[in-house]
Amino acid sequence: MQIVRDPLLGVEPPRGAVLTIGNFDGVHIGHQEILRRVKETSRAEETLSAALTFDPHPLKLLQPKEAPRLMTTMEQRLALLERYGIDVAIVAPFTHRLARMDAAEFVQRVLADRLAVRHVFIGQGFHFGADRRGDVALLERMGAQLGFAAHGVEPVVLDGAVVSSTRIRREVARGHVETAWKLLGRPLFVDGRVFTGERLGRKLGFPTLNTAVENELYPSHGVYITAVFIPSFGRTFPSVTNIGVRPTVYENYSTTVESHLLDFTADVYKEKVRLFFFEKIRDEKVFSSTMELVTQIRRDVEAARLWFLNHPLDRLELVTL
Repeated sequence: MQIVRDPLLGVEPPRGAVLTIGNFDGVHIGHQEILRRVKETSRAEETLSAALTFDPHPLKLLQPKEAPRLMTTMEQRLALLERYGIDVAIVAPFTHRLARMDAAEFVQRVLADRLAVRHVFIGQGFHFGADRRGDVALLERMGAQLGFAAHGVEPVVLDGAVVSSTRIRREVARGHVETAWKLLGRPLFVDGRVFTGERLGRKLGFPTLNTAVENELYPSHGVYITAVFIPSFGRTFPSVTNIGVRPTVYENYSTTVESHLLDFTADVYKEKVRLFFFEKIRDEKVFSSTMELVTQIRRDVEAARLWFLNHPLDRLELVTL
């Protein structure tokens, strides 16, 4: 996939593509429906499929206190767009200048003059331009004058509610990783580098990988059935992950993300890994003794082993590094 940064001033972007516009956090099943339509149309037109996204998220510039913690980094987002068939990703730096640009000016300067798009697909609820005045209706009117077709895509509804990045972020923040899996169309994942912790897990008989997570958003405190993809091994290993402050052994400790890999003991210090979340086992809790904690960890590991017997890793759709 070709990546073009700053379509106004940067590298000359491809012209005549079938385009979609959005933030695409998570690239969930609603986004995937739009991408499917874009890819299908681009093939019929024998041209490129393209996605225009923004960096940073507009709210981070306009209303920092209201800006969401994002599920995906830009690197992850671009990889997912490529996975779902996009030929060209156009990353527009979201600046105050762009924020002040009138929607009609954006359509004229960016979509028509700079990109010469043939078709534009956006979600029915997507808005763009100053004061968010741009919508499907504006694209349809201007497209008829400027030579491109505009298409509004109806939202995907699952379990009685619209699938959206906001909805999924809410589920992730609550630790509802099974629900997030359904809405994303794939297991939730985060990336990060392995660092050396205090080796508490090893002392308890359950060595762990401590991961410095790059993603802004990851599940709430608790114990999860997970898997870890380790590039140097080229394999994904079943695991149990604890997210929390380890209250039984520490007071006022910072949040850690530590994974015990089943039947794996190699040292992968400083390696970047990908951690997948499948199911929450339990909330974090304080135990009366270290012995009680170890007993519970054994139960958690056995719960994970049973889960993987019924859900073999090679049958899961995992997006690896």
